Amino acid sequence: WQPIIDYIDSKYEEYLNAESRVVRKAHIIDNRVHCCLYFITPTGHSLQALDIEFMKRLHDRVNIIPVIAKADTLTSEELRLFKKSIMQDITNEKMKLYEFPECDDDDDENKLTKIYKDKVPFAVVGSNFILEKGNKRTRIRQYAWGIVDVEDEVHSDFIALRSMLIRTNLNDLRDVTHNIHYENYRYKKLSAFHGNDTKNGKTLQTPSVNKNFLSQLEDERIETETRLEKMSRDMEAVYQSKVTEKLQKLEESKQNVLKTQETYRLNIQQEEERIQLKREEFERARREWEESLSKTGFADQIGSLTKTAKKGLF
Repeated sequence: WQPIIDYIDSKYEEYLNAESRVVRKAHIIDNRVHCCLYFITPTGHSLQALDIEFMKRLHDRVNIIPVIAKADTLTSEELRLFKKSIMQDITNEKMKLYEFPECDDDDDENKLTKIYKDKVPFAVVGSNFILEKGNKRTRIRQYAWGIVDVEDEVHSDFIALRSMLIRTNLNDLRDVTHNIHYENYRYKKLSAFHGNDTKNGKTLQTPSVNKNFLSQLEDERIETETRLEKMSRDMEAVYQSKVTEKLQKLEESKQNVLKTQETYRLNIQQEEERIQLKREEFERARREWEESLSKTGFADQIGSLTKTAKKGLF
């Protein structure tokens, strides 16, 4: 049982350390053990000495729910007497099991819950074989004389266990763990910080323990400051990276605009040069044409014809 005790205590220790931090999280991840299903061998007589010692070692650390395994190996009468014997042994040994909350008989659901509560310890049957009946799938055990349906309340208390454990009392299991078992563990741990010397009926805290506690706080403070400094450096690095990236994009955009502007300027300059060449060619052609006209006298003939035409009009 020691490995199981160590595991349960380790989860309490994790939660206690998370609670005791100088800077604690808003929501602490809860990995504590809220329930222990203790499976009992179906001997049909009474609890074995190992079962009694095991549960007595665990009952002040975790919520224990006794479960009779392989219940199909017992007849209905043997099972009834076995359950009665188990509960009698638990009472005689003063073992503390998880007590399901009381409920009123006002509605059918509470009446059913009360019926399930009276089935403790739950007698269950397990199986990996699944039988399909129409649209329903159920786990069964096949025997020569018939089948045992895991989810049939006549054959097994599995439905009652599932309902009481998950559907009805899940939050209560957590509350009992936190308010009773965890608080007991927390009290023992905090009590370890105090010495056994007393003065005037009061417990005195030993300097060594106090020093260790302050040292732990100092270590946590240093760890927190280191983590904050690292976060600050990381944020600054991310900020600088974003700024550099933005400036680089702006510079690239600027270069693209300048390149486009230069392209437009060159195109305009080339167009102006082309127009200037066309103009010069036109002027040269016009001068040559006028010179050719003056040499042939064609210009004077055109001038006289123009004057004659004007006289005829008037």
